[in-house]
Amino acid sequence: MSQVNAVNVEISVLLGRSILPMQQLLRMGRGAVIPLDAKTNDEVWILANNHPIARGEIQISDDRIAIQVTRAADVYDYMAGGV
Repeated sequence: MSQVNAVNVEISVLLGRSILPMQQLLRMGRGAVIPLDAKTNDEVWILANNHPIARGEIQISDDRIAIQVTRAADVYDYMAGGV
């Protein structure tokens, strides 16, 4: 079991997605805003090593941001772009 405890897993949170033409992406500079397909109360995707494992909600307290896990991920929704 000690070998399992030594494995690092990268956790990331996907807030939303956007499709942009390459020309627009190349013109972006500091301060550019990328619109996402997500709304304020939408669930986010929680990824472990880029694989969907759960859905969650954003929690903000003072100056800290956290994610509360709400349910297991449906991989088929993720692959279909169901953000």
